[in-house]
Amino acid sequence: MTEDCDWLQVPPATLDAAARQAAAERQAQLTKPPGSLGQLEAIAERLAGMQGQEKPSLENVHIAVFAGDHGVVAEGISRFPQAVTAQMVANFATGGAAISVLARYLGASIEVINLGTVAEPPAVSGVQQLNLGPGTANLAREPAMTPAQLERALNVGRQCAERARRGGAQLFVGGEMGIGNTTAAAALACSLLDLPPVELAGPGTGLDANGVRHKAEVIEQALQTHGEVRGDALGSLRCLGGFEIAGLAGAYIAAAQIGLPVLVDGFISTSAALVAERLCPGTADWFFYAHTSAEPGHQRLLAALEAEPLLDLGMRLGEGSGAATAVPLLRLACELHSGMATFAEAGVSGEEA
Repeated sequence: MTEDCDWLQVPPATLDAAARQAAAERQAQLTKPPGSLGQLEAIAERLAGMQGQEKPSLENVHIAVFAGDHGVVAEGISRFPQAVTAQMVANFATGGAAISVLARYLGASIEVINLGTVAEPPAVSGVQQLNLGPGTANLAREPAMTPAQLERALNVGRQCAERARRGGAQLFVGGEMGIGNTTAAAALACSLLDLPPVELAGPGTGLDANGVRHKAEVIEQALQTHGEVRGDALGSLRCLGGFEIAGLAGAYIAAAQIGLPVLVDGFISTSAALVAERLCPGTADWFFYAHTSAEPGHQRLLAALEAEPLLDLGMRLGEGSGAATAVPLLRLACELHSGMATFAEAGVSGEEA
């Protein structure tokens, strides 16, 4: 890696302990028994510390969907052809995908970043075409990315987070699309957590039991091929990851560095979150985790990050859809925190000494 990635060494922004304490004191005065709103109280307090104000707000949400193909599809680990990635990129931009619908409902800004697909994307506006290559190489047999591709993907993520902040975003949501990327995410997680593939390989786009077993075998082959990077975040990301996973990791690190809260989506996004935390310790202090994915490996990743997801709806679509679904919950936490009356304001008797 060159000096263009020296920014990875910049520590995350410092959380505002005074603002968080002020929020906690306000919670103690609201017209309810202490702790009765459960995690909603903790969310408001954490956001206060992140935003540096007693009453946080999440009116402006930015969603970025990173897309890229994976050479490991050549090993027969997906039910869908790689052409789907480019087709879905167009679907995101034209408003037909789940994340597009959710973004409209939330009033969130959304950008689509195509880092490199095998098929030529349909000609539609609203897509950033970066073309780092026709997808990654086959991670089971060779490194997924060159050092230059990895560096570029990380920087694309950094630039995305910085754009979001300049646009007034108060929350960053990262999504992904790439046929074969559950295999890459599982391989990456196995390398960083030193776990066997059978514990992290899942159905992805809908594999049956035989398909999942084959997927685990492919991941095991990849781990043996790249044994020298086992446990190393940057090396594992280059050899076993994907363009879109690297883009997400770069965005998460940069968001933490500039003090922009992040809402992490499902399995693939959480693998990027783990990489981000390993590359830049303390980054995870800026994360909320949206939901528990139906992909079996997600539980392992969440445990490694000591994460407490907000929702468990059996979702495994990706795209940032689980995270977008959790945004209203964060907004409600802010509204309750800011809008409820204190005991004094309402003329209600509080707890007696």
